[in-house]
This record gives sequence, C-alpha cells and structure tokens, in this order.
Amino acid sequence: MSALPDGIETFLSQSGWAGAAIEPLPGDASFRRYFRLRRKGDEGGQTAMLMHAPPPHEDPAPFLHAAEWLSANDMRAPDILAQDVREGWVLIEDFGDRRMREWIDEGPGEEEAIYAAAIDSLVALHRLPPGPFAPYDLATYLREADLLTEWYCPAMGLSADEAGYREAWEEALLPLIERQHPGVTVLRDYHAENIMLPPDGSQGLIDFQDALVGHPAYDLVSLLQDARRDVSEDLERRMLDRYLAATGMGHEFEADYARLGAQRNAKIVGIFTRLHRRDGKPRYLAMIPRVWQAMERDLAHPALAPVARWFEANIPQAIRDTSGGEIM
Repeated sequence: MSALPDGIETFLSQSGWAGAAIEPLPGDASFRRYFRLRRKGDEGGQTAMLMHAPPPHEDPAPFLHAAEWLSANDMRAPDILAQDVREGWVLIEDFGDRRMREWIDEGPGEEEAIYAAAIDSLVALHRLPPGPFAPYDLATYLREADLLTEWYCPAMGLSADEAGYREAWEEALLPLIERQHPGVTVLRDYHAENIMLPPDGSQGLIDFQDALVGHPAYDLVSLLQDARRDVSEDLERRMLDRYLAATGMGHEFEADYARLGAQRNAKIVGIFTRLHRRDGKPRYLAMIPRVWQAMERDLAHPALAPVARWFEANIPQAIRDTSGGEIM
C-alpha cells in the first residue's frame, strides 16, 4: 500500500474527522487520489470520501465550482463537507460502492432501466440554462482530436498528414459549432464508471470537474459509446431514440452525434496511448479496440466524410482491421 499523502491527518483534524479509519481506493487516469473515511466507533457507520487533488498537477477548484452549480440546479452531485483548495483536499459525501457498471454486470436484467434513468438525467441537465463554464469551442475539439496524431500514430510508426487531419476535422465540425449555441452543460466524462447508484435510489454524478458549455450530443455519446464497457448497438439505438423523443431533436442531431462520437473516440485512442507510453499505465490499451470499433461506425456517417477519407489515406487497412493494432 502506498504511503498516505502528507497533510492528511491535519486536514482530517480540521474537518472533524480526526482518528477516522482511512481506506485508499483505486485511482483513475489522473494524479488524483481517493480515500474512504469511516468514523471509528460510529454505530451508524458514517463514511465520507476524501479526494486529494495535489497541486501543481491538479486543482480542485473546478470540481468545487461544478459541484456547487449542479447541486444548486437539483442535479445529484455529492455534498461538499470540507475543503482546502490550496493543499488540494476535498471531503465529500460518500455515494457508496455501487457504480452503474458493476451494478449492471451483476444484474444485466436491469441494464435497460439503468441506462434509461441515465438518459433521463441528461435530458434534465439539458433543459437547464448552460452553466457558468467555458465554451467547448472548435479550438478545443481540434486540440483533443489531435491527440490521435500526437500519440497513437507515432506509437504505430505512422507518418501521418497532421495538417490534413486538422483540416478534415475542421470541415466536419464547423456545421456542429453553428448549432451548439447557446449550448448545454457538458460533463465530458459521463459513462458507466462515473455514475453512482447511492442507496437513496438516485444516480450520483462524479468526475465532472472538466465541465464546459457545448453540444448536447457529447455526453450522450460518452454514455452510449462507452470506452470501458460494451454497449450493444441495439441498446445504443434505443437510448438515443429515448433522448430524441424527450427532447424533440431532429435529423441533424444524429449527424452531430456521429461527429462527436468520432471526435471523442479519436481523442480517447490518443489519451489511452499516452497513458501507456508517457505515464506507464498500460491497462488502458485493452480498451482501445472497443473505442476504435465505435469510431469506425461513426466514420461511416456521411457527416464524417472528410475525416473518413483522411483515415483511409493515413491509417493502413491492416491496422484498422485489428481495431487499431498493437501498441508497444
């Protein structure tokens, strides 16, 4: 077990949790660390979650900002119990261990209902005015898509046309940019491992610190083209139809869904490659074939024609046929 961060006991003492049992939890792809606290001798078993987002690599202020806005608008973000932004400590409500992913894995008969509830939460979020967050603009979309040529292509020994790649994405995304105003709050990592199922029957939100104001299709595709678990194409279609029925979105929405699916999946392939090559976290490589397959489906949409042509010219079919190939 790795050592506890310096300053943890001081923060717990200041927060009224001195002497609590500290249980380190598995981390994510960032520098953040998480701990479950349990009051010793507490008959009710009171617990809380402690997040350490240490500077300079992390900053808890965006998480706190987004949590405050979500809670003020009746979205189920965890309550903030204590904080020390300068040192990177945040003590929050404990949603428990029931993540959407594991709950469905253990009870697949509930998959439909749980996904439907997650879609309904997005519908509720998208009915709100956009939150006080920065815009998800074209420059951000392009910078994210560039992660594929920056990390994946070199890892595969490919000499890709980077300028042509950017031009193709700009051509594909410009129609979407014109339609995403005034926009909605985009949580940006809305998927089965970031949706909690607390005992009160709600669906709790976590990992929303990177929220922006952008297109409503982004979080939808994040949920339904999940990099971390298989979502059948039939379920994806039914949940997309559920969203469309609730919001009255038209034909162009599906084109934008494909655009953002391809953009997000290209970004994830780049990020997962970077996590392996730069950060020594190879476990994400096993997820790339799933992401690549979803991206291939998105690229088949006519709205992605410029990007699809670039892939055909720059990523050999032999690599594409193996769902992205083997990254070393």
